Amino acid sequence: MTLYWVLFIGIAVVSWIVQASLTSKFKKYSKITLPSGMTGADVARKMLRDNGITDVTVTATGGTLTDHYNPATKTVNLSEGVYGSASVAAAAVAAHECGHAVQHAVGYAPLKMRSALVPVVSFSSKWVMWILLGGMLLINSFPQLMLAGIVLFALTTLFSFITLPVEINASKRALVWLNSAGVTNVETHDKAEDALRSAAYTYVVAALGSLATLLYYVMIFMGRRD
Repeated sequence: MTLYWVLFIGIAVVSWIVQASLTSKFKKYSKITLPSGMTGADVARKMLRDNGITDVTVTATGGTLTDHYNPATKTVNLSEGVYGSASVAAAAVAAHECGHAVQHAVGYAPLKMRSALVPVVSFSSKWVMWILLGGMLLINSFPQLMLAGIVLFALTTLFSFITLPVEINASKRALVWLNSAGVTNVETHDKAEDALRSAAYTYVVAALGSLATLLYYVMIFMGRRD
């Protein structure tokens, strides 16, 4: 159990470092303007057009780093700091989200799997901690409740790991297009790549953290807690 806590604390520290690095790089690359002067919205619309996607709308949404693609409404939602910005960071984020739209259009298998898990994960995220708490309190008299909580948490962990290839592939599509379309050049392409790589690290750390937590609950269920 001691080893688990060392691992858990280690992951938490790494998570903080990765998130801080992402925030720092986004601010840094937000100050570097694209030679083309294209805003995040311009980049998104051009990437969609270049990939023959005409039924996806690019919209602005509130918040910071709230950018996402919604396959249900077929919208690429860009945060205010990305939508109207002509920076390298904005271009990278916009292209990444359009990468998800391309995945949706071509039927990318991991994205289909992740989308199928969304309703289950939504339910699990709402109730799993209460079920696990009740399961730990009643582990000797009603262990099935703890097992049910572990199964639900395992689904959220699976979701985290399925997210990895989805996000990495979207970034790969974004970088290839940014280069081929001439949106980035020799001076700015590596910066866009660096920004997206940092974003990918946050998903890796999140997945590892979820797995470590799952193993902790499994250890409790199996009666191995010190």
